[in-house]
Amino acid sequence: MIDPDTADAPLASDLTPLAAIRARIARSAAIAQRKAEDVTLVAVSKTHPAEAILPLIAEGQRVFGENRVQEADAKWPALQEAHPDVRLHLIGQLQSNKAQEAVRRFDCIHSLDRPSLLTALARAMDRVGRQVPLLVQVNIGAEEQKGGCAVADLPALLGEARAAALPVIGLMCVPPAGIEAAPFFALLAKLADDHGLSARSMGMSDDFETAVMLGATHVRVGSALFGARG
Repeated sequence: MIDPDTADAPLASDLTPLAAIRARIARSAAIAQRKAEDVTLVAVSKTHPAEAILPLIAEGQRVFGENRVQEADAKWPALQEAHPDVRLHLIGQLQSNKAQEAVRRFDCIHSLDRPSLLTALARAMDRVGRQVPLLVQVNIGAEEQKGGCAVADLPALLGEARAAALPVIGLMCVPPAGIEAAPFFALLAKLADDHGLSARSMGMSDDFETAVMLGATHVRVGSALFGARG
C-alpha cells in the first residue's frame, strides 16, 4: 500500500545532489527532534573549480569550505564579487604565517589547534580589524598523524583563547577513518557542552547523518555534492 503522506514526495533519483543532502539532513534532524535549519551545510569545494561551484550557488547554497588559503585566494574573489552573500569557512590546517590572509578571506575558521596559532590569529584580527568566529579542532581519536588539539590540552587552549578575547564558538573534529564515528561525535558534543560552546563542526559525506543526530551544527560535505576531487 502506498503511504499517502509520501506518495507525492520526490524520489531520491529525482533530486539534485544538493537537494538530496538537504533532505537527508532534515530527516536526521527530525529523528533527533532538532530543526534542520539549525544545521549549516558547509559545501567542501576544495580542489573544485568555479564552474563546479556555480551550479550550487545557483541552487541556493551559500556556505562553502576550503582547505587552503592560497586556493581560496585564487578562486573565490570573482565568485564572491558576483555573489556577496556567500560565506567561506576554512576547514583545513592553518599555518601561523597565513593567519592574516585567513582572517581577511574567511568568515569562519574551524582549525584553531595550538597556542602559536592562537597568538597569530589574535594579532591578525587586531591588524585587520575583523573578528572571525573560530572553532577549536580536537584530535578526537588521539591520532599521531592528524592535526588538532589533544583532548587533555583543550581546557588550557580555551582558557588562552578567552583571555585573548578571541571569538571561539565551538569545536571541530575528524574521527578516525574506518571505524564507527558515533562515539567520537558524542564525545565532541560532550566536550562542547562542558565548555559552554554551542557550535559542533562534525560529520562529512560518509557520516553526516550520524553527526546531525548527535548534535552537529555544521556538517562538511564534499564528495557527496561534487563527486571525486579534481
